[in-house]
Amino acid sequence: MVRGKTQMRRIENTTSRQVTFSKRRSGLLKKAFELSVLCDAEVSLIIFSPRGKLYEFASSSMQGTIERYLKHAKDNQTNNKSSSSEQNMQHLKQEATSMLKQIELLEVSKRQLLGESLGSCTLAELQEIEHQLEKSVYNVRARKNQVFKEQIEQLREKGKLLTAENTRLVEKYGSFKKTLDERREKTPYNESSTSSDVETELFIGLPESRARR
Repeated sequence: MVRGKTQMRRIENTTSRQVTFSKRRSGLLKKAFELSVLCDAEVSLIIFSPRGKLYEFASSSMQGTIERYLKHAKDNQTNNKSSSSEQNMQHLKQEATSMLKQIELLEVSKRQLLGESLGSCTLAELQEIEHQLEKSVYNVRARKNQVFKEQIEQLREKGKLLTAENTRLVEKYGSFKKTLDERREKTPYNESSTSSDVETELFIGLPESRARR
């Protein structure tokens, strides 16, 4: 009878699952024992059943093997960290070197655009610098014209606001003057009463002292 291929998934039937666990556990323990004897290897095996029961095998000492494993894992972790730190440091050094080269190239380009350090430039490089300068001048002039237009537009808007404010003040003054004139027309003007309040004395002739002489 040909056995079918076992599907790698959880066995739903409890009895079948327990039987399979017992068979596979025994086979695994046997293989661990054979590996330790045939190959002179230090083998430790720990198995917990679905119900939490412990099954173990150790070719020497289970505690000793566990301690050896923990030490080995710690050493590997330390080595990995050290290797990772060295790689990061190397990467940072490469980035720093690349940035320094870029800064140096930018400084050279800046001096050349200012008309300095042109002695070692070829004709093609000089033409490229000239093209960059022409492009820069064009951009500067375009930006300057845009700023002029924006300022002119702002002045126009301010002029409109001042004109509107002036119109409002003229209207306000006209309304105030009209009200004042209306009040004056309603108030009567008494000339006699005004002139009677002032008394003056008029003397004609020489002073009294001179007449006696």
